[in-house]
Amino acid sequence: MSEKSLVLEMQQIQMAVELIELGARLQVLETETELSRGRLIRLYKEVRGMSPPKGMLPFSTDWFITWLPNIHSSLFYNYYHRLSVDCDCDRMEAFVKAFRLYLEQVELDGAEPVLGLTRAWTLVRFFESELLELATCTSCRGQFVAHAHTPTQEFVCGICQPPSRAGKTRKRIAKANEDVRTASLGSPERRAAASRMS
Repeated sequence: MSEKSLVLEMQQIQMAVELIELGARLQVLETETELSRGRLIRLYKEVRGMSPPKGMLPFSTDWFITWLPNIHSSLFYNYYHRLSVDCDCDRMEAFVKAFRLYLEQVELDGAEPVLGLTRAWTLVRFFESELLELATCTSCRGQFVAHAHTPTQEFVCGICQPPSRAGKTRKRIAKANEDVRTASLGSPERRAAASRMS
Protein backbone atom coordinates (compact mmCIF):
# COMPACT_ATOMS: atom_id res chain seq x y z
CA MET A 1 0.00 0.00 0.00
CA SER A 2 1.44 3.40 -1.00
CA GLU A 3 1.94 6.18 1.52
CA LYS A 4 -0.79 8.26 -0.15
CA SER A 5 -3.39 5.47 0.00
CA LEU A 6 -2.41 4.77 3.63
CA VAL A 7 -3.00 8.45 4.52
CA LEU A 8 -6.36 8.37 2.71
CA GLU A 9 -7.41 5.23 4.58
CA MET A 10 -6.42 6.77 7.93
CA GLN A 11 -8.51 9.86 7.08
CA GLN A 12 -11.46 7.59 6.21
CA ILE A 13 -11.11 5.73 9.53
CA GLN A 14 -10.87 9.01 11.46
CA MET A 15 -13.99 10.32 9.71
CA ALA A 16 -15.88 7.08 10.43
CA VAL A 17 -14.90 7.14 14.12
CA GLU A 18 -15.99 10.77 14.46
CA LEU A 19 -19.33 10.04 12.80
CA ILE A 20 -19.89 6.96 14.98
CA GLU A 21 -19.15 9.00 18.12
CA LEU A 22 -21.76 11.54 17.02
CA GLY A 23 -24.37 8.82 16.47
CA ALA A 24 -24.13 7.90 12.77
CA ARG A 25 -25.94 4.83 11.51
CA LEU A 26 -24.13 2.22 9.39
CA GLN A 27 -25.86 3.38 6.17
CA VAL A 28 -24.40 6.89 6.67
CA LEU A 29 -20.91 5.46 7.17
CA GLU A 30 -21.19 3.25 4.08
CA THR A 31 -22.26 6.22 1.95
CA GLU A 32 -19.68 8.70 3.22
CA THR A 33 -16.58 6.49 3.47
CA GLU A 34 -14.90 3.98 1.20
CA LEU A 35 -14.32 1.47 4.02
CA SER A 36 -15.84 -2.00 3.69
CA ARG A 37 -19.04 -2.88 5.53
CA GLY A 38 -17.17 -5.45 7.67
CA ARG A 39 -14.54 -2.87 8.65
CA LEU A 40 -17.23 -0.34 9.54
CA ILE A 41 -19.10 -2.86 11.70
CA ARG A 42 -15.86 -3.68 13.57
CA LEU A 43 -15.14 0.04 14.03
CA TYR A 44 -18.69 0.63 15.27
CA LYS A 45 -18.34 -2.17 17.85
CA GLU A 46 -14.97 -0.77 19.00
CA VAL A 47 -16.28 2.78 19.40
CA ARG A 48 -19.81 2.10 20.76
CA GLY A 49 -19.28 -1.26 22.40
CA MET A 50 -22.24 -2.82 20.54
CA SER A 51 -23.42 -3.79 17.07
CA PRO A 52 -24.85 -1.05 14.83
CA PRO A 53 -28.67 -0.74 14.97
CA LYS A 54 -30.69 -2.14 12.10
CA GLY A 55 -33.59 -0.51 10.33
CA MET A 56 -34.37 1.99 7.63
CA LEU A 57 -33.15 5.58 7.61
CA PRO A 58 -35.73 8.39 7.88
CA PHE A 59 -37.02 9.20 4.41
CA SER A 60 -39.80 11.79 4.74
CA THR A 61 -39.23 15.52 4.25
CA ASP A 62 -42.38 16.27 6.30
CA TRP A 63 -40.67 15.65 9.67
CA PHE A 64 -38.35 18.63 9.04
CA ILE A 65 -41.32 20.95 8.48
CA THR A 66 -43.12 20.26 11.78
CA TRP A 67 -42.74 22.97 14.43
CA LEU A 68 -39.88 22.02 16.81
CA PRO A 69 -37.92 19.84 14.33
CA ASN A 70 -38.09 22.75 11.86
CA ILE A 71 -36.48 25.18 14.31
CA HIS A 72 -33.68 22.72 15.16
CA SER A 73 -33.19 21.65 11.53
CA SER A 74 -33.02 25.28 10.41
CA LEU A 75 -30.41 26.09 13.08
CA PHE A 76 -28.24 23.15 11.99
CA TYR A 77 -28.64 23.78 8.26
CA ASN A 78 -27.76 27.47 8.56
CA TYR A 79 -24.52 26.48 10.31
CA TYR A 80 -23.83 23.92 7.58
CA HIS A 81 -24.60 26.36 4.76
CA ARG A 82 -22.36 29.10 6.20
CA LEU A 83 -19.47 26.69 6.77
CA SER A 84 -19.67 25.18 3.29
CA VAL A 85 -20.30 28.45 1.39
CA ASP A 86 -18.60 31.22 3.40
CA CYS A 87 -15.79 29.20 5.04
CA ASP A 88 -15.13 26.96 2.03
CA CYS A 89 -15.16 23.76 4.13
CA ASP A 90 -15.58 20.54 2.20
CA ARG A 91 -18.96 18.81 2.52
CA MET A 92 -18.28 16.35 5.36
CA GLU A 93 -16.03 18.73 7.29
CA ALA A 94 -18.81 21.34 7.16
CA PHE A 95 -21.36 18.69 8.17
CA VAL A 96 -19.45 17.49 11.27
CA LYS A 97 -18.57 21.05 12.38
CA ALA A 98 -22.16 22.22 11.87
CA PHE A 99 -23.54 19.30 13.86
CA ARG A 100 -21.11 19.98 16.72
CA LEU A 101 -22.08 23.69 16.69
CA TYR A 102 -25.76 22.70 16.77
CA LEU A 103 -25.20 20.42 19.81
CA GLU A 104 -23.21 23.16 21.60
CA GLN A 105 -25.93 25.76 20.98
CA VAL A 106 -28.70 23.45 22.19
CA GLU A 107 -26.70 22.67 25.34
CA LEU A 108 -26.10 26.40 25.97
CA ASP A 109 -29.87 26.94 25.74
CA GLY A 110 -30.45 24.16 28.28
CA ALA A 111 -32.56 22.24 25.76
CA GLU A 112 -32.53 18.68 24.45
CA PRO A 113 -31.27 18.05 20.89
CA VAL A 114 -34.18 17.24 18.58
CA LEU A 115 -32.02 16.57 15.53
CA GLY A 116 -29.87 13.42 15.60
CA LEU A 117 -26.86 13.02 13.31
CA THR A 118 -28.65 10.64 10.93
CA ARG A 119 -31.56 13.06 10.52
CA ALA A 120 -29.10 15.95 10.01
CA TRP A 121 -27.35 13.92 7.29
CA THR A 122 -30.70 13.09 5.69
CA LEU A 123 -31.58 16.81 5.77
CA VAL A 124 -28.41 17.69 3.84
CA ARG A 125 -29.23 14.97 1.30
CA PHE A 126 -32.76 16.37 0.86
CA PHE A 127 -31.28 19.80 0.13
CA GLU A 128 -28.83 18.25 -2.35
CA SER A 129 -31.77 16.48 -4.04
CA GLU A 130 -33.67 19.81 -4.14
CA LEU A 131 -36.54 18.41 -2.07
CA LEU A 132 -36.02 21.09 0.61
CA GLU A 133 -34.81 24.69 0.48
CA LEU A 134 -34.36 27.67 2.80
CA ALA A 135 -37.25 30.13 3.00
CA THR A 136 -36.94 33.62 4.51
CA CYS A 137 -39.40 34.50 7.27
CA THR A 138 -41.29 37.68 6.35
CA SER A 139 -41.35 38.68 10.03
CA CYS A 140 -37.83 38.05 11.45
CA ARG A 141 -35.97 37.60 8.11
CA GLY A 142 -34.40 34.37 9.41
CA GLN A 143 -33.96 31.45 7.02
CA PHE A 144 -35.89 28.27 7.73
CA VAL A 145 -36.18 24.81 6.17
CA ALA A 146 -39.16 24.55 3.81
CA HIS A 147 -40.45 22.26 1.08
CA ALA A 148 -38.87 23.13 -2.27
CA HIS A 149 -40.92 24.85 -4.96
CA THR A 150 -43.65 26.07 -2.59
CA PRO A 151 -44.71 29.74 -2.48
CA THR A 152 -42.81 31.56 0.30
CA GLN A 153 -43.93 35.19 -0.26
CA GLU A 154 -45.99 35.08 2.98
CA PHE A 155 -43.86 32.54 4.87
CA VAL A 156 -43.75 33.07 8.66
CA CYS A 157 -41.50 30.82 10.77
CA GLY A 158 -42.52 28.74 13.79
CA ILE A 159 -40.69 31.09 16.17
CA CYS A 160 -42.61 34.18 15.05
CA GLN A 161 -45.89 32.26 14.78
CA PRO A 162 -45.73 29.24 17.11
CA PRO A 163 -48.65 26.77 17.11
CA SER A 164 -51.07 26.86 20.05
CA ARG A 165 -49.52 23.71 21.56
CA ALA A 166 -46.15 25.51 21.88
CA GLY A 167 -47.42 27.45 24.91
CA LYS A 168 -48.40 24.21 26.60
CA THR A 169 -44.90 22.86 25.95
CA ARG A 170 -43.34 25.95 27.56
CA LYS A 171 -45.67 25.58 30.57
CA ARG A 172 -44.77 21.89 30.90
CA ILE A 173 -41.03 22.71 30.78
CA ALA A 174 -41.48 25.47 33.39
CA LYS A 175 -43.49 23.08 35.58
CA ALA A 176 -40.86 20.34 35.19
CA ASN A 177 -38.11 22.84 36.14
CA GLU A 178 -40.13 23.91 39.19
CA ASP A 179 -40.61 20.24 40.15
CA VAL A 180 -36.85 19.68 39.96
CA ARG A 181 -36.17 22.76 42.12
CA THR A 182 -38.77 21.67 44.68
CA ALA A 183 -37.34 18.15 44.78
CA SER A 184 -33.79 19.42 45.30
CA LEU A 185 -34.74 21.98 47.97
CA GLY A 186 -37.48 19.97 49.65
CA SER A 187 -40.99 21.17 50.51
CA PRO A 188 -41.55 24.79 51.72
CA GLU A 189 -42.08 23.43 55.27
CA ARG A 190 -38.77 21.58 55.17
CA ARG A 191 -36.96 24.66 53.82
CA ALA A 192 -38.43 26.80 56.61
CA ALA A 193 -37.39 24.23 59.23
CA ALA A 194 -33.89 24.07 57.77
CA SER A 195 -33.56 27.86 57.89
CA ARG A 196 -34.66 27.91 61.55
CA MET A 197 -32.05 25.29 62.42
CA SER A 198 -29.21 27.17 60.67
